[in-house]
This record gives sequence, C-alpha cells and structure tokens, in this order.
Amino acid sequence: MSGFLENYGFLLVTIVQQALLGLSLYFPLMAGQLSLASIGFYSLGGYVAAIMGTHPALAPWREALGFLMFPLEWLLALVLGVVLGVVVGYPALRLRGIYLALATIAFVQVVNVAVLNMPLAGGAVGIFGIPQAFASRLDYIWFFGPLFLLTMFVVYRISATCRGLAFFAVREDELAAGAMGVRTTANKVTAFVLGCALAAVTGAMSAPFLNTWNARQGTFDASVTCLAYVLIGGSRSMWGPLFGAALLVSLPELLRPLKDSRMILNGVVLVAVCVYLPQGIMGGLAALRARLAGGRGGAA
Repeated sequence: MSGFLENYGFLLVTIVQQALLGLSLYFPLMAGQLSLASIGFYSLGGYVAAIMGTHPALAPWREALGFLMFPLEWLLALVLGVVLGVVVGYPALRLRGIYLALATIAFVQVVNVAVLNMPLAGGAVGIFGIPQAFASRLDYIWFFGPLFLLTMFVVYRISATCRGLAFFAVREDELAAGAMGVRTTANKVTAFVLGCALAAVTGAMSAPFLNTWNARQGTFDASVTCLAYVLIGGSRSMWGPLFGAALLVSLPELLRPLKDSRMILNGVVLVAVCVYLPQGIMGGLAALRARLAGGRGGAA
C-alpha cells in the first residue's frame, strides 16, 4: 500500500484538486449557467498565494505566522473570488448560453494578459520557489481533501434547500421561474459566485502544491479541460466532476506504456464516452440502475 501511494500519491491528489475545479463549474451549471470563468479565478487565487509566499515585503508576516500563512492566503483568495465574482457576475449573467461562455472566456483572457504584464506576478516567467507546506506531495491531500468534502456537503445541503430548488428552477426554465416569483438574477449570481470562490481557494492551495505559478495555469485550454470534467462525468450530478476528473487525469497515466499511441487511444476513449454516454458517466450509471430496477419489477 505504501508503495502504491508513493508511486501514485501525486496522481490521487491531482484528481481531487481537478475535481474541485470541476465542482467550481458545477455550481453555475446548477442554475443553468455555462460559465468558463473558474480557471481565471483559479489563476488569481494561485497568484495571491504565490505573491504572499515569496514577496520580500511579506517576510516578517511569514516568520510571525508560520504555517498559519497558508489559511491566510486561502482567506484572501476567498475574499477576492467573492468580490470579483459579484463584479463580473452581475453584468455577465445578463447573457445566456454560448454568449455567457464567450464572455467568461474573455474574462479569462483578460486575467491572463494582465498577469503577463504585471511585474508583481513575475510576467511570462511567473513565480518560482513558492514555500512548501509539506515535504511530500501526498500530504497535500490534507489541503484538498477537507475542501472537497466540505464542498460536497455544501452542494448536498444546497440541493435540499429552497435555494437549491430555485437554482434548478432557473436551470429548467428561467422565464417560468421568474413568473413564479423566483429571483432569477440573484440566484444566478449566487451560483456563479460560489463557483468563483471555490476556484480561487483551490488556486491558493495549488500554488504551494505545484511550487511554481505562471500564466499557463489560466489558459483557454485549461478552461476547456475543466469543462470536460463536468460534461464527461455528468453535469446533473454532484459526483460527475469527481468521476470526470478521475477519468481524464488518470487515463493518460494508465496508458503511458503505449508511449505516443496513448494520446490516440485517450482521444478514442473520450469520444466513445461522449457518443455513448451523452449524460456523462453518472447519467449512464443512473440509466443502468433504472433499467435494472425495471427488469426486477417486470420479473416480480
């Protein structure tokens, strides 16, 4: 067991980290909003942690606070994610569907260009030598694991409350929900901000985990990958981002013995999942469970 964790510990922690990014997209999708802004907030959260962990002017704070510097970085990233999420969300969520997706992609590009031209963020080179919280990468599960469990609990609780029902009502038919008295704009912004805050905190935890941070953490490709976690795992289930991240992160590693051919097989598997499981892995499992239950009912 110890050998397995030593070999695959980084991969397991990465799956949980990427599942958190997928969940940051799942929140706006609960209210029917296709947003790709999460990766921009993830990038900003990482820069908050990288700057606080390396800037010479903050050295006295680091010496005084020690390990508590990390929770302080998460808190500042959380505040930044909430404030900027509200500022971006109110105007952007006037748009719908693909237009909202394009607007949020534009936000990610703006963030990317801004940090590339910001000396404080290290420009194109980025920031290196970010202080490590643990000696082993596997130990970072103590960062991402509790955050993942807390996020799943929040999603579960929201889904069972009036707020969650309002999200789902907006997702199914925004006009009908508004006619029934649901505050559509407030609910869309709330779901969007929850995703932004989660992405920012995940970024703040990821900076010491990766030991370096640069503009490549917030590219368009990263946004699409993050969206793929949700779509392949299942956009209607809170477990979808975890299953999607587990498949997309682990598959290239499992196929590594095939060398260059692994990318072809990786693509074939992803296309097969999209074609034969249009509702994602969780949607396929739900359909299988319903079919088995129907078969038992017919037999009875």
